[in-house]
Amino acid sequence: MSEVSVVEGGAEDGAPVPDSDENRRQVLYWRLLARLFDPEEQASLESASVAVVEDIGLPVALLDPATSVDSVVQRHPELAGEFDGLMTPEPDAESGRDRAAEVRRAALASKVLLNVFSTGSGTVTAEQLARWQSDAGWLERALGCRPGELRGGRAGAGGGVGPTGTGVGTPAPDLSRLIPEIGPELGSIEAGLVRRMHLREVLADPALASRLTPSMSLIEQLLRDKNNLSGVALANAKALIRRYVDEVTEVLRTQVEKATVGELDRSVPPKRVFRNLDLDRTIWKNLTNWDPEEERLYVDRLYYRHTSRKTTPQRLIVVVDQSGSMVDSMVNCTILASIFAGLPKVDVHLIAYDTQALDLTPWAHDPFETLLRTQLGGGTDGTVAMALAQPKIAEPRNTVVVWISDFYEWRTDELFESMAAIHRSGAKFIPVGSVTSSGRGSVNPWFREKFKDLGTPVISGHIKKLVHELKTFLT
Repeated sequence: MSEVSVVEGGAEDGAPVPDSDENRRQVLYWRLLARLFDPEEQASLESASVAVVEDIGLPVALLDPATSVDSVVQRHPELAGEFDGLMTPEPDAESGRDRAAEVRRAALASKVLLNVFSTGSGTVTAEQLARWQSDAGWLERALGCRPGELRGGRAGAGGGVGPTGTGVGTPAPDLSRLIPEIGPELGSIEAGLVRRMHLREVLADPALASRLTPSMSLIEQLLRDKNNLSGVALANAKALIRRYVDEVTEVLRTQVEKATVGELDRSVPPKRVFRNLDLDRTIWKNLTNWDPEEERLYVDRLYYRHTSRKTTPQRLIVVVDQSGSMVDSMVNCTILASIFAGLPKVDVHLIAYDTQALDLTPWAHDPFETLLRTQLGGGTDGTVAMALAQPKIAEPRNTVVVWISDFYEWRTDELFESMAAIHRSGAKFIPVGSVTSSGRGSVNPWFREKFKDLGTPVISGHIKKLVHELKTFLT
């Protein structure tokens, strides 16, 4: 490794001798930066990096951008665990730096970062998209998240797993603090790759279509283009949308089940079944019947736990902006509405709008059918949606209106006044600026301040916030 040894060579008298591991790490990161900003490889950096990787016992395939992380791990399964939590901070950082381990981690981190952020140009094949999605999943794992989480994908709705740690030294680099920025960037890169595909040709070929992994970016493109598809291509598009909807539904249903529920209704006698038996209370209440001679407890009465919870018939009206910038919210909220539609005593109504409004209530229980009836894009005029929503508020005290939009509206004063009227009527009005897995969302500052003054601040962040708000009100 001549390039590195030059840097490691002897220093003048009195000058500090550079650390060899630090030099190796710098070589790997200089190569990473060079390849990210210029697809042409720098011969000296490439040869020096090869020497470093070989010197620390890692496969040279780590330096090949055409080789996926999956391929590397398949050939070297012992490396799989090292990618998990690779870029998360170590809780035991004060114990000292293991510089040799940092070099190893730099090589692994460079591999993931280069594969994900250097996507080249030109047409993208279904195989290339699938490989990028897999590599992005490895990056998410390196950041301590589940694959798909940062891109607003299927696992993303479930929340992070937290840093996993690998015990091989200080992470290099620590990108965990940049997760809020990395997530949207990954989604943007994936969307760009999807746009570079000849998607209609891929969908028309069942073999190619089978290689596609449904993601938010792909679903958005399919929803935008569905009216231009027919035959086999349309059938494959619907199958991909169905797969994505089913997988996200499963994740969101789990969140709804785990969210806060209503108070126990002690006016309803508990069901006298074994699973409700309160054993501790039964023993405590019957202690006076203890026979010390026989060493036996005689039970006069069994006690059972109350499981019934206070519920009242509720009406949930979900209004979703289906303009181009809100596709993530449209997909998530359509699925969420269908889940709440399955709860007892919850009457769900769903309205989508751009410059026209569409009452999707008849299909609210089926997010797949609902999404097929949406038309993404166009302008935004919330007053047309309000005209459909207001007549549905029959009993304000038992009604919650969830309005999902970035609130960049045409008739701002008129729309806000009608929203304020709903709030004053006694209905619960919940303005939502973002219901994505990444939590990113842009909200019109004028509306944000108005809602804050009204006492109904905009919910903007992870979809879990909306789940909690709705479950608390409805149960």
